[in-house]
Amino acid sequence: MVKTAAGKSADLQNRVHEMPAIVDAHVVAGQYDIIAEAESEEVYEVINTVATDVTNLEGVVDTRTYICLE
Repeated sequence: MVKTAAGKSADLQNRVHEMPAIVDAHVVAGQYDIIAEAESEEVYEVINTVATDVTNLEGVVDTRTYICLE
């Protein structure tokens, strides 16, 4: 989940969706502005994508990561 600066959601959705580990990204209404789904063989790759690649994008204010264990 990604919270963006005002007016940045659409651009950031496209940039997040282009990242290798990201399989889908949607602009949503609510506390966060983008929900992105990441998939990888290794949990580390997902965490690294969020902790580094997504959070370093200009306009990203906050992120939350939830890992599915199924």
